[in-house]
Formats: sequence, C-alpha cells, structure tokens
Amino acid sequence: MGRRAYSEDLRGRVVAEVAAGASRRSAARRFKVSASSAVRWVDCHAETGSLSPRRKRKPRSPLEEHASWLLELIAQEADLTLAEIQQRLLAQRGVRTTDSSIDRFFKRHKGSFKKKESARGRAGPLRRGRGTAKLESRPGAP
Repeated sequence: MGRRAYSEDLRGRVVAEVAAGASRRSAARRFKVSASSAVRWVDCHAETGSLSPRRKRKPRSPLEEHASWLLELIAQEADLTLAEIQQRLLAQRGVRTTDSSIDRFFKRHKGSFKKKESARGRAGPLRRGRGTAKLESRPGAP
C-alpha cells in the first residue's frame, strides 16, 4: 500500500525477456522485481496488450453515505465518544461498524471529538489527594 507503480519501461523489459524465452521467475530475478509482478505483467500483456498499471480504486467507506448525519451529530453533541457514536449508528441508522472506522471517517472530514469517556467529568488537573505533610501529622505516625 502506498507504493508507486513500476515504470512501463521496466514492465516492457520484463515482458520482452519472457517473450525471448526466459522464464517469468528468471526475468523477475534479472530485473530485481518480484516473481508475482512478472507473472501479472506477462498475463496482463497477453490479455490486453497493455503494460500500463491498473487504475486503483478509491477506497470507499460505508460511513460516507451517512456523512451529513454524522457531521450534524457531532455539531450538536460535540462530547460524544467513539463508542457512543458507534452505538448511535447502530441504533438510529442500522449501520454496524467499528470505532476505528469512525475515527478514520472523522480524520478524513477534519472532525474532532473527545476520545475518552473518563475525560468528560474532569474539570481541572488530576490531584494526588493527601500529601505527605498531612500523613506526618497524624497521631501514631513515626
């Protein structure tokens, strides 16, 4: 994922090597590409006559159909957690999904939300409770 396609020139040299009588694997070794790539390129050239790489599909999330609803939900209730959004999607829209899918959706749409339910009730910094000075002043302390 994320790798660039090999050039058509390299693909053509591998296919020409196989056409000249070399095996697909030996042509792959000679040009330092994987054997599976050489096999695909030769098969593709035999079927279509083309060496150009296949067009990549744009990944499509099932949440895109509900984009306006999700964005409006976050606009109205900005403090929802991923788990709560997941529950709402299932209850109100009948969409079964994962919290990571929801997270990726909001990253694509530049949304933000609180990630931890424990952060909701906190108004200030965490405190440690009683300090050591108070412990020393208790009766029976050494």
